[in-house]
Amino acid sequence: MMVSAFPRYAFTALGMIVMALALSGCGSAGGAGPDARETTAFSGIASGEAISLSGTEPFWSAEIEGGTMRYMTIEDQEGVTFPVERFAGNNGLSFSGRMTDRTSGSKGGAAVDVAVTPGDCSDGMSDRIFPYVATLVVGDETLQGCAYTDRQPFRGPAQP
Repeated sequence: MMVSAFPRYAFTALGMIVMALALSGCGSAGGAGPDARETTAFSGIASGEAISLSGTEPFWSAEIEGGTMRYMTIEDQEGVTFPVERFAGNNGLSFSGRMTDRTSGSKGGAAVDVAVTPGDCSDGMSDRIFPYVATLVVGDETLQGCAYTDRQPFRGPAQP
C-alpha cells in the first residue's frame, strides 16, 4: 500500500486550480463572456453562518461554525470536534479537515471532506425540505445528507 504525504483532497484541489487557470485564458477579451460565471466563488452561505448537516442510513450529523466541525453518529452522540478549512467553489462550499485521534472511535485521524451545494433536499424520513445537499466523506466512507444554516432554515415541521 502506497502512503502519500498529501491528503487526497489536496490533489483534487490542485487539479481544480490548474483547470481554473487553464480556463481563465479561454474567456472573451472583455472578460464578460460565458466563462465569467464559472470563476465566481459561491456566496450563498456567509462565512459567519452556522451550518447543520444530517443524513440517514446510517444516521449522522455535523455542525460547522467558525472554522470548527463537530461530527456525531448514533454510536457517538457527544461527537468529535476538529478544525476545518472552508473553500468556496463555483456552486457551493467545501470544508476539509482531519478528525482528531480518539481512543474510543475507529475513525480517529481520518481525513474529512464536506461538500454543501444548493438544492432542495429531503432526508426521506420527515416532511422537511432542506435548502442544501450535503456530501460528507470520512476516511473511505461517503455519506449523503441535507443541510441548512442558521439564516437559511429548512421548511416543514420543527419536530419530525
